[in-house]
Amino acid sequence: MRNRSHYILLANLFRYPDKEYKKNIEVCKQMLAKEYPLTFLKAMPFFEYIEKTDIDNIEEIFSMTFHIQAICFLDLGYVLFAEDYKRGDFLVKVKNEQLKVNNDCGDELADNLPNILTLMAKMEDMDFLDEFAIRIVKPALEKMLSEFDLARMALKNQVRLKKQRVLLETDEKNRNIYQYALQTIYDIVMEDFKHVKYNDPIIQPTLGNFMKNCNTGCGPTSAPQPIKN
Repeated sequence: MRNRSHYILLANLFRYPDKEYKKNIEVCKQMLAKEYPLTFLKAMPFFEYIEKTDIDNIEEIFSMTFHIQAICFLDLGYVLFAEDYKRGDFLVKVKNEQLKVNNDCGDELADNLPNILTLMAKMEDMDFLDEFAIRIVKPALEKMLSEFDLARMALKNQVRLKKQRVLLETDEKNRNIYQYALQTIYDIVMEDFKHVKYNDPIIQPTLGNFMKNCNTGCGPTSAPQPIKN
């Protein structure tokens, strides 16, 4: 793998939907159809949803997936370390890597998934990129995908009802649609970095950080707190 510009297109899948969103997704769709045809076929439910849905409804599903009573969050440090001090250390290191390649992170944290993907397109140290992709991005995506398990989602809803006493109405039919987009990123990372081998332990999904202190063996339902510089 030499050309990594496709990661810039893939980043657009997870940017907050605006008036350019559908056009950007179409460009990404065409890239996948040409360069990763099998992954493209698996992602078709997502692309069909984007094509037929108005931007306001896409925005609602995006927010309900990643922001408000989220299924999972897009900040990789939180995904991997939750509120552990390691999250702050990780974010500082990612910021430094973003600065090295002059990657504009906009209003999001340096470890937000779109910023991570554009960073991967711009990294110059290929050995570091290999390790970053396999030891950071891959396990983070695995944890994010595990959050779409229907039983886990149902349990989260029970905890929210118990702690927050309200459960926002959602488009249940399309509630999981961004799972296809995350799976697309995961499949491409696995394909692009299949030559990289480490004997790392397999991360087992747990109910870990979501369910502490809820009297049901569960964890916090709040969104990740910002890191203090």
